[in-house]
Amino acid sequence: MKNFLLIVIILFASSPVLPSPGDGASLAPVFLREVDRRLDVPQHEQARYAQLLEAALANAGIQVAKSQYVLVVDRSPFVQAIFVYWLDSQASADRAHFIGASPTSTGKPGQFDHFITPLGVFAHTLENKDFRSEGTPNSLGIRALGRKGMRAYDFGWAQGERGWGRGGLGQMRLLMHTTDPEHLEPHLGKAMSKGCIRIPATLNTFIDHYGVLDADYEQAMAQGKKFWVIRPDRVPTPWSGRYLAIVDSDSITRPAWSPEPAGSAPAANGR
Repeated sequence: MKNFLLIVIILFASSPVLPSPGDGASLAPVFLREVDRRLDVPQHEQARYAQLLEAALANAGIQVAKSQYVLVVDRSPFVQAIFVYWLDSQASADRAHFIGASPTSTGKPGQFDHFITPLGVFAHTLENKDFRSEGTPNSLGIRALGRKGMRAYDFGWAQGERGWGRGGLGQMRLLMHTTDPEHLEPHLGKAMSKGCIRIPATLNTFIDHYGVLDADYEQAMAQGKKFWVIRPDRVPTPWSGRYLAIVDSDSITRPAWSPEPAGSAPAANGR
């Protein structure tokens, strides 16, 4: 009997913890438990970024009729943060609920083929299917897309401002992915990519595991389609979304809640 109870306890402790039905905001404590690189964002700043999110959606002409998760990136060189929000479509006001935030890295101009990460709202669709990192190091020993198996989210081609030469707009591939866990992840929080969005590995796993951006994938799988990039052990919620909003807070100083990482990252470190 004791052995049976022990097995039940182990199974219960290891089973996935889903948000309570009807409330996607309850994913916040899961974020707190599972994402190891987090930013302690004050409530007034949470509200500020909720407003920036709503403004970005309105400017893009996007009306969110279904409750869902949305990602927000502040590309300001003094912030470099990514936020997860849950949009409650049933709320008449203050519908954006803060789930969590982490340091990120966006485009750093000044070198050839480096774009300034574009502003706007970008949809995660099946037109640009995701892939997973092979974990292969480059000639400098850098795994630009992170460890093997990490998911790279593809938002397709976008117009980005060239950060070299005469500048101007050009076509860039907008991805969101992890980066080298030893050499580059500790430097998240400062601009250092070629235009893509770099995020911590545990945040990538969180977004992947709970299907935070997988609305289109979920809809297709409900119709019987299969995708190799979708992990069989994932635990999607009912509120999968599809939007990534990139904003610029125009901050001129570094806020205390988004400290600058120490040291400098290796040069020529990938996307």
